[in-house]
Amino acid sequence: MTVPLGAEGLAAGYGAHDAIAEITHMFAAGRVTALLGENGAGKSTLLKALAGIVPARRGTVRLGGRPLPGVPRREAARMLGYLPQGFEPLFPILARDLVLLGRTPWRTAFGAPSARDHLAVDAALTEMDAGMFAETDLGAMSGGERQRILLARVLAGEPEVLLLDEPAANLDPRHRFLVIDAMRRRAESGGAVVFSTHELDVASQGADDAVLLSGGRVLAAGPIADTLTESLLSDLFGVSACVTPGAGGRPLVSIGPARAR
Repeated sequence: MTVPLGAEGLAAGYGAHDAIAEITHMFAAGRVTALLGENGAGKSTLLKALAGIVPARRGTVRLGGRPLPGVPRREAARMLGYLPQGFEPLFPILARDLVLLGRTPWRTAFGAPSARDHLAVDAALTEMDAGMFAETDLGAMSGGERQRILLARVLAGEPEVLLLDEPAANLDPRHRFLVIDAMRRRAESGGAVVFSTHELDVASQGADDAVLLSGGRVLAAGPIADTLTESLLSDLFGVSACVTPGAGGRPLVSIGPARAR
C-alpha cells in the first residue's frame, strides 16, 4: 500500500512566530523530495509538522488521505519514520539497542523483540554500513558513525514515509551516496521520501522533486529539472549558481560567490 502525504494551507511555528505558513504540497508515493532553503527557511519545522511533532496552527497534514491527528498514533508511527537534525544521547546506549527502538511501533508493550525485529535491525545496520558498530556505545562514535546509526533506527521501523532532516550531515562522500541509494530504494518500492539538505549535490542526485522554501513559504516546487535552476537557486541562496546537465539529465550545480540582494 502506498501512503501519500500532503500539506494543505499548513502553518506551524513556535511561540508567536509562524515558521512556515500557507504550505500546500503533495509528497507523492514513489518520489524523493528535497527541501531546500537557507537557515531558518522552515525546512525542519515543515518536517516536524508533517511528522506530527509540531502541531499545525492552521491547515492540515493528510496521511493516506486522512487528517494526521485522526490517524491512531501506533498506525501513524508505523507509517512515518522521522530523523531529527540533531541527537544527543542522555544515557549510554549500544547502537543495536538504539536501532531496535525503531521497531517500537511493531512491538507489544512488554513483549521481547521478535525474530522479525532482529532481522529488521540487522538489515538496517547492514544497509547503513554500520554492522561493525552494533555493540558500540553511541557516545563513543564520531558524528558520521552516529548519523548512520540514527538512520538505521528509522529504516528498521520499515515506514512507508521517510521524513529525514539533513540525513547526509557529517557523512563522507561514500556514505552520502549510500544514503542517497537507500532513499531511492524506498521510493522505487512505492514509499515517499522527504528530506532537507544544504548539500545541492545530494539534492540533485537523490531527489526527483524539490520544494524551495524562503521565509517559511514555498518559492517554487516541482521536478528537480524545473527547480534546481540557476535563477531560482541564485534567488534562494543569494549566490551565483551555475547548473549544467549531468548523467540521466540530472542537474549538476556549482555555487559561486554571494551576490548583493
